[in-house]
Amino acid sequence: MAAAKRKRGGGATRPRKRAKGAPNGTGLPAKPSPQGEEREEHSIPAPVSKGKWKNKERVLIFSSRGINFRTRHLMHDLRTLMPHSKADTKMDRKDKLFVINEICEIKNCNKCIFFEAKKKQDLYMWLSNSPQGPSAKFLVQNIHTLAELKMTGNCLRGSRPLLSFDPVFDQEPHYALLKELFIQIFSTPQYHPKSQPFVDHVFTFSITDNRIWFRNYQIMEEDASLVEIGPRFVLNLIKIFQGSFGGPTLYENPHYQSPNMHRRMIRLAIAAKFREKHQVKDLQKLRKKEEKTIIPEDPTETVFDTPAEEKPLEIVLVKPELKVNLKKKKKLFQRQRKRQKNKSRVGV
Repeated sequence: MAAAKRKRGGGATRPRKRAKGAPNGTGLPAKPSPQGEEREEHSIPAPVSKGKWKNKERVLIFSSRGINFRTRHLMHDLRTLMPHSKADTKMDRKDKLFVINEICEIKNCNKCIFFEAKKKQDLYMWLSNSPQGPSAKFLVQNIHTLAELKMTGNCLRGSRPLLSFDPVFDQEPHYALLKELFIQIFSTPQYHPKSQPFVDHVFTFSITDNRIWFRNYQIMEEDASLVEIGPRFVLNLIKIFQGSFGGPTLYENPHYQSPNMHRRMIRLAIAAKFREKHQVKDLQKLRKKEEKTIIPEDPTETVFDTPAEEKPLEIVLVKPELKVNLKKKKKLFQRQRKRQKNKSRVGV
């Protein structure tokens, strides 16, 4: 079919282009309409925090390959609690840790939390100030995530946390260095675009048994009591380095015991128990085999023994009668009755 021809006068005319600064096409200022007034009433309010974002701290949170599900959930929880964090793909095990400084530079991050998995059962955490340093390496233990039902607290996503530190952090120099590192990494910068201008939860760092215990609590509005939100984990300090992911060692924990050594000690304890049981059994066998020592007779042993009355011996010359078994007697009687019945039947 041929396309229908357009008539010169019948088609709808195109609207003319509007002039700059004129909302209607006439070039004159638009008259205020009642609908416009309603729109102005329902306009979006201005943000609560009108300050300027000056502290441009960005934290890169990622891991190496080989982590388990619990570590993955912990990493996701830290990202949700820290609006100033960034994510990246898992790093290959063959790559050296110095490559992380380049990744931080590409991602425009100046802090890093890196989870390193070994043997699919041991988890290490690196906290680093990239690229100058310092950096600290921890062994992560007793991980509990946000998804567990034990944690009943809740907080606003993106809200800024309070940081609470144990007084021991101000007493020793290596703990003071870690405190400053924790403040720069875990505190949300003020007026961050993704943050909320509220404070409704607390990050606590307490030191017990030469380990750092991390907890996250909700601040209740009614009585300012604390309810745990999660996640929770324990950091066992290994070393503090001067550079980022390496360099000269500033501090080495003398109380640290590697997971391999801990597992070896458990195996040795089990083997020692097994060996002890075998030794006890061998001793018992030797005691049984030893000859019993003959104790000499004591002459005073029979002093207080009273002699019993001697009974006269009776010699029986007649053979005793055999005892009749009652069961056999009963069977004989039953057989005789059966025979008598059979005879009576035959006679009839």
